[in-house]
Amino acid sequence: MHKTGIPESSGVAPSHRSNVFSLEGRVALVTGGGTGLGYAMTSCLAAAGAKVIITGRRKDVLAQAAEKLGANVYPEPHDITDLSAASKLIARIEKAHGAPTILINNAGTHVKKTVEEHTHDDFRNILATHVEGAFALTRAAVPAMKRAGGGSVILISSMSALMGLPLVVAYSAAKSAYHGLVRSMAAELGPDNIRVNAIAPGWIETPMLDKALSGDPERSNKILSRTPLGRFGTPEDIGWCAAYLCSPAAAFITGAVIPVDGGASIGF
Repeated sequence: MHKTGIPESSGVAPSHRSNVFSLEGRVALVTGGGTGLGYAMTSCLAAAGAKVIITGRRKDVLAQAAEKLGANVYPEPHDITDLSAASKLIARIEKAHGAPTILINNAGTHVKKTVEEHTHDDFRNILATHVEGAFALTRAAVPAMKRAGGGSVILISSMSALMGLPLVVAYSAAKSAYHGLVRSMAAELGPDNIRVNAIAPGWIETPMLDKALSGDPERSNKILSRTPLGRFGTPEDIGWCAAYLCSPAAAFITGAVIPVDGGASIGF
């Protein structure tokens, strides 16, 4: 211990420092894990040693993803908007695989419309999927994490919660709500060794981005001109950040919103 009272090390025993990024023996649940960023995060968690359960509404997509991702990945069909089914899902996972001590709330939906075109149903549906769905699943997982001695919860936010983006008012509201959930739950659950954080992805090379930028080089150039690293991100950039946040290496990180955006949120 230094004279200032600050520990000289991270608290990880020297004999275990080589494994500080390992998720060996951990059970993870990734919503929307069969496609896109969810697929990439699942791949990275499994590579770090975790057993990963992926959820979604499309059984065939989940089954194909699990087959590609390997023996440590298990499909579990689930609709996150069915709030009453959240505790049943956690119970099934705990019975079959052990207590899920990693939860990544990734599943969501998106509507791109002007403010005038956004209907009340659009707004409610997006908030129900993102905010209510993530809260219901987190609430259901917390008792299992407490019994296991701790856990890590991650919510996948967005650049739309950090800067003003047009045509996504409901989505922006939902992702901004995540930041309040992160801070409040991190403060409450910290004494139970449950950490709660968010990742805010920037512009990531996915089919959705390709579609959005197709035939619009001006928009692509605008994004890259304000991104200090000068490139779009890859899904694995998000996946490895998630793996890090769930690992012992991030044991003192909670209540944080981490932009993984090449610096776009601070670029000019």
